[in-house]
Amino acid sequence: MLLWFAVVAPVIVAEVFRSPMVDYRVVALGAVLPVGEAVLGGPRVLHTLVGAVLVLAIVMLSSRHRRLLRRRMLGLAIGLFLHLVLDGTWTDQDLLWWPGFGMSFGVDQVPELRHGLAFGLLLELSAMAMAVWAYRRYQLDDEENRSLLIRTGQLNRTVLR
Repeated sequence: MLLWFAVVAPVIVAEVFRSPMVDYRVVALGAVLPVGEAVLGGPRVLHTLVGAVLVLAIVMLSSRHRRLLRRRMLGLAIGLFLHLVLDGTWTDQDLLWWPGFGMSFGVDQVPELRHGLAFGLLLELSAMAMAVWAYRRYQLDDEENRSLLIRTGQLNRTVLR
């Protein structure tokens, strides 16, 4: 389940913030990053609120006096927060609020895989449909707009209105 996070998170950020200066590639990376914890056998820190807040704190502290770097790296934390929403981690009290209810992450499987194959496929198909919608919405058929997104991760200011 990568498309669900890689497509939906940046689209949410684009539609909510409508900022041409966000690096939407970094938002997608932040949203996909926790999926890698499946390799570790289950959810870990990136599936917790503490993990997302920690990444936000690291970004804020390490980018003091470097506005451009901060603006770009904030997308990582935003993507992590959106991952918690998009995979339903917010429904698992022990995992979301770890270590508030004990040191165990509570489950052996990442939330993305708990929903079953059929639901996962439905989410991936929904993400594909949203990708088509976003392609049109952000006029990515225009070479200049597409190139801007690929090179800088940003969307053309005029398409965000």
